[in-house]
Amino acid sequence: MPTEGERTTTPAAGRAGPASVPSPGRSPEQTAGRPPERSSTPTAGRSPGRAVLGRLSWGLADQAASSLSNFAVGVYVARSLGPTAFGVFSLAWVTYGVVLGVSRGLATDPLVVRFSGVPEASWRGAAARASGTALGVGTAIGVVCLVAGLALGGRVGPAFACLGVVLPGLLLQDAWRYAFFAAGTGRKAFVNDVVWGVALAPALVVAARAGSVGGFVLAWGGSAAVAAGYGCLQSGLRPRLAGIRGWLRAHHDLGYRYLAENVGVSGASQLRAYGLGVIVGVGAVGVVRGAELLMGPFMALLMGLSLVTVAEAARVLRRAPHRLGRFCLLLGGGQAVAALLWGGALLLLPDRAGELVLGDVWSSASALLLPVTLGVAGSGLGTGAAAGLRALAAARRSLRCQSFASVAYVGGGLGGAAWGGTVGSAWGVAAATLLSSAVWWLQLRSALRERHHDSPPEETSPK
Repeated sequence: MPTEGERTTTPAAGRAGPASVPSPGRSPEQTAGRPPERSSTPTAGRSPGRAVLGRLSWGLADQAASSLSNFAVGVYVARSLGPTAFGVFSLAWVTYGVVLGVSRGLATDPLVVRFSGVPEASWRGAAARASGTALGVGTAIGVVCLVAGLALGGRVGPAFACLGVVLPGLLLQDAWRYAFFAAGTGRKAFVNDVVWGVALAPALVVAARAGSVGGFVLAWGGSAAVAAGYGCLQSGLRPRLAGIRGWLRAHHDLGYRYLAENVGVSGASQLRAYGLGVIVGVGAVGVVRGAELLMGPFMALLMGLSLVTVAEAARVLRRAPHRLGRFCLLLGGGQAVAALLWGGALLLLPDRAGELVLGDVWSSASALLLPVTLGVAGSGLGTGAAAGLRALAAARRSLRCQSFASVAYVGGGLGGAAWGGTVGSAWGVAAATLLSSAVWWLQLRSALRERHHDSPPEETSPK
């Protein structure tokens, strides 16, 4: 059961909308005749439009900082180690993506859905428990990765052993970003990512001297741990490991569905990477990662999309429910157009410039730019609908969509690899992503219609 003052909205499992949402303009404290607590969203004295624009601006700034760090790591590793070793690093990277999906599903997705724009006291208690849950997930799975890596040995083993060491810091840093955006203080998330980037630069230099995949994994994750520690100072909170059980029990109706959904996303990427390595070779994994790296600003945006968009969609739902569909369409359409423009610019990139960025990986990765661009554009369009379903707490619908998308992604990626190698895999993924985007939008439309049908008609004042 949730603790008192922690859970503010209780979406009914499987229904397209919260079962209990405070009346617009009136907090529960005002209804009870008590003065409201100070909100964790500092919007006093600002118009709603400017407040939303400010939060989105910090979200874009934070994603730019995150993209730059990811891009720097990828480029540095690709140029330093070559295609095969970069493929090993990419296997560790996609494995981290699976673990990140577990952490977000259990810890921070419920935090964003249920604690965006709530009183500060509620946010602080929820953020401490959610960050503790993320830290616990990182520690538990990190031990498994460490043991598995030591047992594997060879090229891949050391990378996974090092990943196990750094997972707690990586997941805690991500949890603070979610918590700050739920509070409406995206500036803190941006500063935290900047701290990570600053710590990352010297760590990469040291890793390059070592010249091993494990060294780069430690540099990447160790610098994230520095930012995670700084997040504790920014928030004035410590992760509450003792609150993990209570958090999971209070939010099990969303958490476990989001867990399945997120693992479906990242697990599909991992299965595709492992399958591509078996069918074509480990070098092919590095080639695909190189092409995706060039789309870095948008890939990173999609990975961390719910930092901004789910929180904003939840606010739109509370304040102006009839605008949610339009908000999601603008969000998804804007991302799709931006991805197409970026991909078009990359297609015009001279070979000399591409080789300067990716080194030997460029010659093979450049052949994948068109299908990868179409795939990212399709993902961007679909994430608009996904944000709407998350805000509506339509966990069953979103899980249904993600299950379809994951199966299509793996089937398209591996089927394409068997048919046409690395290029065929990229085209298979692009087709699967565009099809999945259509499914997301169909489900959002159905959820909005269901919510409109279930909502009581508005009372009209007598003339």
